Amino acid sequence: MDDRNIMEELLLLEKGVCDLYLHGTIESASAPVHQTFQSALNDALRTQDTIYTKMAQKGWYPPEQAEQKKISTVKQKFAAGGAR
Repeated sequence: MDDRNIMEELLLLEKGVCDLYLHGTIESASAPVHQTFQSALNDALRTQDTIYTKMAQKGWYPPEQAEQKKISTVKQKFAAGGAR
């Protein structure tokens, strides 16, 4: 397993952690539990961003350029109140 594969696995795992913490935050029954999950979520999101940034710097996760037509379509959808 090379460095790229390891980083891809780390990124995938961290995204899963973020998903779990998000659901924990949403489903929290009390403010202290909610705050704990929210704090863990924020930490995990920072870690995910760090992994993504390192991968992008190495050219392993290049961001895709959105087509201008797709951007315009989404803008119109939200401007019309159609985002539901």
